[in-house]
Amino acid sequence: MRLWLRGLVLQALRSTRGVCGSCGQPPPLPVPQKIVATWEAINLGRQPVPEYFNFARDVLDVWTQLEKAGHRPPNPAFWWVDGLGAEVKWSFEELGVQSRKAANVLGGVCGLQPGDRMMLVLPRLPEWWLVSVACMRTGAVMIPGVSQLTEKDLKYRLQASRAKSIITSDSLAPRIDAISADCPSLQTKLLVSDSSRPGWMNFRELFR
Repeated sequence: MRLWLRGLVLQALRSTRGVCGSCGQPPPLPVPQKIVATWEAINLGRQPVPEYFNFARDVLDVWTQLEKAGHRPPNPAFWWVDGLGAEVKWSFEELGVQSRKAANVLGGVCGLQPGDRMMLVLPRLPEWWLVSVACMRTGAVMIPGVSQLTEKDLKYRLQASRAKSIITSDSLAPRIDAISADCPSLQTKLLVSDSSRPGWMNFRELFR
């Protein structure tokens, strides 16, 4: 998988950042078959692995460009369905737009810089995947956690990682409040909820 992603990056870099000498315009985007051929060449050691890689920019955004150019069918990038049948469906372009908005929240209100740690403890909500991609865009290090974490678990993870921010739900917010005084590095607390809570910022309101 890692080589596949890197192969995609290499082809994307050559196609989207190069310039055609005869016309002065960027060359056309690669068709999926060429992308596959590229990662196979890297896998066999016939092409170098790129030094830098960002999944959000070099994969998701490239798929967006491929769809716009008609090189691949417009398939959903994200499709979430809850137990009641409610759906959230994003194309690659929509996921790009939404994740950039989330990245602005992380880099703006939260003040996260590349390398800063951020803890994400959510049930299976669309915001989980959205924040994951946003962290890739900002360079923040995401520390995932499950909703079953106790106060002791949360305290240990926040202290050990020196996380500057946490994003969680209504059910876990009281546990965070109970131990946040013992976590001096924790600067911002974001709540994924339709309601408010003292000492917390509402992620959904900031995201709008």
